[in-house]
Amino acid sequence: MKALPTSQNFLALPKESSAYDSSKIVILSAPYEKTVSYGGGTAKGPNAIIKASHYVEFLDDEFFRELCFEVGIATLPPLDFGKRTGKLMLEFLRKAVSNEIENDKFVVTLGGEHTISTAPIMAQYARHPEMSVLHFDAHSDLRMEYSGTPYSHACFMARVADFGFPMERVVQVGIRAQDKAEFEYAKKLGIQTFYATRIRKGEHGAGWQKAVVNALHSNEIYITFDVDYFDPAIMPSTGTPEPDGFFWNETMEIFRELTRAGKRIIGFDVVELAPDPKTRHATYLAAKLVYRMLNFAFG
Repeated sequence: MKALPTSQNFLALPKESSAYDSSKIVILSAPYEKTVSYGGGTAKGPNAIIKASHYVEFLDDEFFRELCFEVGIATLPPLDFGKRTGKLMLEFLRKAVSNEIENDKFVVTLGGEHTISTAPIMAQYARHPEMSVLHFDAHSDLRMEYSGTPYSHACFMARVADFGFPMERVVQVGIRAQDKAEFEYAKKLGIQTFYATRIRKGEHGAGWQKAVVNALHSNEIYITFDVDYFDPAIMPSTGTPEPDGFFWNETMEIFRELTRAGKRIIGFDVVELAPDPKTRHATYLAAKLVYRMLNFAFG
């Protein structure tokens, strides 16, 4: 497998730290965008994150280590979905992620719209049948269909339920926009949801991050991270920026609690960045988020 060169790879790493065979981590770009609701541009998200990562420091200030040189990070060429949409797109992406898992790689999938996340969850579940899913988002994405298709970004978690994943192992955090049918479906499925308003009202206590982690059923955790989970003040570059979102340090505390609880991150995706040159800080935030999550995964 040929990885992208320094000028095009994550963190602008030299060849000795980004070659495929010697890297434990692979960055897989899935620039898929077919079901825009409010604002578009997510197909440009993966490349924008990679470009912004060239300005992220190698030394992470949470861990004071240069993880990229310890384990290697290979950036693969972006996937070409051609005319594939919906179910065909998901199967194409599932196979791509599964292939990397079979090669013993830690897979980071960059979207693209949230529709893509069903595929890496399917691939990871095949390898880790006891895993749980931690879902950061402003929306629950549990609609049966949206804008005439069941393969919308607003439906991805409903499609996860369809393939048989035990939904009581899903923990959603940051939710602050859903319709009544989604609310009732989440309760029926046994999804544990940490709503933004309830967090802000103190219903989970001052250490709500610990409550989120305690709700996870297993020690192997897959994370799907929609950047609209963040507050629009720090993440305006997304399709539907919902108010009353979350900030950097309170989010990092969730990851610190994962570490304290002995949870292991087995893979993750970051989706729904719609880059805007007028708000470069948001794209940089997404790039730093990817690297910070990798540091927690290999901490």
